[in-house]
Amino acid sequence: MTSRERLLTALARGMPDRLPVTTHHLMPACLRALGGLSERAFFDRYGMDAILWTTPLGTGAGCQGDPRWDGALESWSHVSESWRVERADVPGTDFRTVRYALVTPRRTLSMVLQDDGRTAWVAERLIKDKRDIDVVAECAPMPCCDVPAVRAARDAIGDRGIVRGAIPGLPIYGQPGCWQDAAVAYGIQELILETYEDPAWVLELLGVLRDRKIAFARSTAGAPFDLLELGGGDASSTVISPRIFDRFVAPFDAPVVAAAHEAGQRIVYHTCGGMMPLLERIAAMQPDAMETFTPKEMGGDTRLAEAKARIGSSVCMIGGFDQFHHFVGCTPGKTRLAVREAFDAAGRDGGFILAPSDHFFEAEDELLQAFADEARGCRYWGQV
Repeated sequence: MTSRERLLTALARGMPDRLPVTTHHLMPACLRALGGLSERAFFDRYGMDAILWTTPLGTGAGCQGDPRWDGALESWSHVSESWRVERADVPGTDFRTVRYALVTPRRTLSMVLQDDGRTAWVAERLIKDKRDIDVVAECAPMPCCDVPAVRAARDAIGDRGIVRGAIPGLPIYGQPGCWQDAAVAYGIQELILETYEDPAWVLELLGVLRDRKIAFARSTAGAPFDLLELGGGDASSTVISPRIFDRFVAPFDAPVVAAAHEAGQRIVYHTCGGMMPLLERIAAMQPDAMETFTPKEMGGDTRLAEAKARIGSSVCMIGGFDQFHHFVGCTPGKTRLAVREAFDAAGRDGGFILAPSDHFFEAEDELLQAFADEARGCRYWGQV
């Protein structure tokens, strides 16, 4: 099989010619440390099944405003007459700091991002007053997909792998899932408290985000994505209770999954952190795949064999590998053993893609090679 065929077979919960092996998003700092590799060169060097990540914003029919990308950090946004984005570097800080002003006819919102060269984070939240969401709902352009750009990505990767994107979040630094997007814009601790103190406002906020994400999902019709990401770690059971998930997560993300399916797309639901109390709840939203199945040694709670037994017949499982302890500071033999243990727990019947449990910022060359080599040797019953 080609890498594309192998990954798509696993996503359909089938049994490919061998265990598919890939990574989550590749961090630029890690690629630089490995000699300045491009993403494609990374997959080629280690013989992994490739992913081309892209979420291009478009200007076609149904789009509002023009897409803009600020490559300095991790932002995306459409701009229009009612939603203008201004950026300014903030000097004299320990980390690279950028203040964004979102200028609207109603009032100006602001957000601050910082970057340490490895990753970026939010230093000042977009939503500071509860009624800021009214400004977003009224003035922020609905994002839509650049379908021709996705077609170009599909042509570029060919049979070497798949094209993966994400449901866009709020500007300037949003996240795919409705709850996750709200947590980034308002703060996860504050958001959890509001589910008790002002649940009506939380539901209103989530409704605004849901509508934006459904609009984007519908705009992907005809775009040859192979997988679109939804969800986020703030929806994990190490952050929120199943009760909060049932009321504030599933009712808003499930319609986005449905809209993506109507547009012909597959969805992977991303939950870095705890998953075990939520497995069936996530699967009930009917995503095509779930990730990241973070091991307990990394702060999650995954028991891979149990997870496979509970939900493996309804979704493809992606992840399950402890990159913190097996990409640095151990022997290749231990890395190979960890690969085999993951395969034995979740991969024997297919429908499993081995990958690190989310991002990694450091990796040793020989351990990455051991990870990929051992995975390529994992065959299913009856295969030679």
